[in-house]
Amino acid sequence: MSRPQSDRWRAAAAKGLTAAAALLLAGSVAGCGPAGTGLQRDSASQLQERVLGVSQAAAVNDLTGGLAAVDSLEADLASAVRNGQVSEERRRSITAAATAVRADLTAAKTVADAAAAKAAQDAAAAQKQAEADAAAAQAAKEAPAPASPSSDQGKGNKGKGNDGG
Repeated sequence: MSRPQSDRWRAAAAKGLTAAAALLLAGSVAGCGPAGTGLQRDSASQLQERVLGVSQAAAVNDLTGGLAAVDSLEADLASAVRNGQVSEERRRSITAAATAVRADLTAAKTVADAAAAKAAQDAAAAQKQAEADAAAAQAAKEAPAPASPSSDQGKGNKGKGNDGG
């Protein structure tokens, strides 16, 4: 597999894993509400909004935004736990899913950052080569034309052991 195809495949795989992890996270928060689920209705709505933010960021490959959305989700979860709106069992479930999503987003971001750095490096090298080529072309244009062979027949083969005599 060529390098660009490999990079595209890795990016698509990372995006797919991130979306799958976001769905896992959504599943851990979905269906919440009654007290028997370990999550109060208001907290469930707020956490579902945060999960939606993670999913939307992952869907458009906004890895930084996705990581920020996971941060917000975790902060809201911690607040809900402190206020007694989320059971310990439910907190563990949501935290495990959020951790998986964070790992996928971080991995995808690492791949994307490496690809961007490589692209920037390649662009800089191409720019440098273009500048060198332009300088060489300009130098060739400005250089004096090579001297044409002398039409002086005076020397001929003399001095090379062929003096004719």
